[in-house]
Amino acid sequence: MELHDVWFVLIAVLWTGYFFLEGFDFGIGILTKLLARDRKERRVLINTIGPVWDGNEVWLLSAAGGTFAAFPDWYATLFSGFYLPMLAILICLILRGVAFEYRAKRPGEKWQRNWEHTIFWTSLVPALLWGMAFGNIVHGVKIDARMEYVGGLGDLLNPYAILGGLVTLALFTFHGTVFAALKTVGEIRARARRLALALGAVTVVLALGFLIWTQADTGNARTLVTVVLAVVALVAAIGAIAAGREGWSFALSGVTIVAVVATLFLALFPNVMPSSLNAAWNLTVTNASSTPYTLKIMTWCAGIATPVVLLYQGWTYWVFRKRIGTQHIADAQH
Repeated sequence: MELHDVWFVLIAVLWTGYFFLEGFDFGIGILTKLLARDRKERRVLINTIGPVWDGNEVWLLSAAGGTFAAFPDWYATLFSGFYLPMLAILICLILRGVAFEYRAKRPGEKWQRNWEHTIFWTSLVPALLWGMAFGNIVHGVKIDARMEYVGGLGDLLNPYAILGGLVTLALFTFHGTVFAALKTVGEIRARARRLALALGAVTVVLALGFLIWTQADTGNARTLVTVVLAVVALVAAIGAIAAGREGWSFALSGVTIVAVVATLFLALFPNVMPSSLNAAWNLTVTNASSTPYTLKIMTWCAGIATPVVLLYQGWTYWVFRKRIGTQHIADAQH
């Protein structure tokens, strides 16, 4: 296997880690409006991800940075062609981080309510746009012979991409609901389990349609395996939450996310960004990659840094592993 193939796999792993971890972050943010009934319950939900949300975003930085260094032409075409959606995601992520930090800085009702609205919308919008972005990447966009995107914003709003966005939105919300059930106690946990069943049914329908479309359009024997795995894991996750096994349900919803992302990258390979104008103009792991020497240096750096990141993130989750409930939230002091 060539180094550019290795880095394609590594970037796929980084995006998978990001969607697995940030997926339930986005889901929790959306649940502050769908599940929480009052301010104290919203504080419970936010506290479930409070110690880990910023660490989860390290995976996005690593995925984007790895793409920039290993496949500069892919990075340039992707981030210039998808400039407005990517800018919207970036603004949301900035505002979302500010909202987490600033929400409790003042006791005023209006102040906290506005930041809670911000958390909801800046969680929902990226959850939708990431699916649309990857849907367009796999489906193909208008790339010319100079490796430049020549389409417009309207070209990105095609049915396949929109369905992909709805799938990630539903899947991340379901993932977050299971995480809420896993991390809370009391009435909010019971309601999270009931909501997960309803969301799971919607997610199955959307995911099944998207995965069948992907398999029919760009699939192969390898993607067929991951498609089946994704559907089976999602159905099993719903069954596990119905049986009150939140840990198993969360693991299985995570497997679903891993299988869906694997399906997209397996359908993409050896391309990194297909051209809908001419297959000869596709960006591939070969023509879009950096030099072998650059990839070699990157491989050594990744081999040293990645275990460190995994260790400190694993330690963080271990330290903050216990459930919380409204009884753990002190009343606001005015």
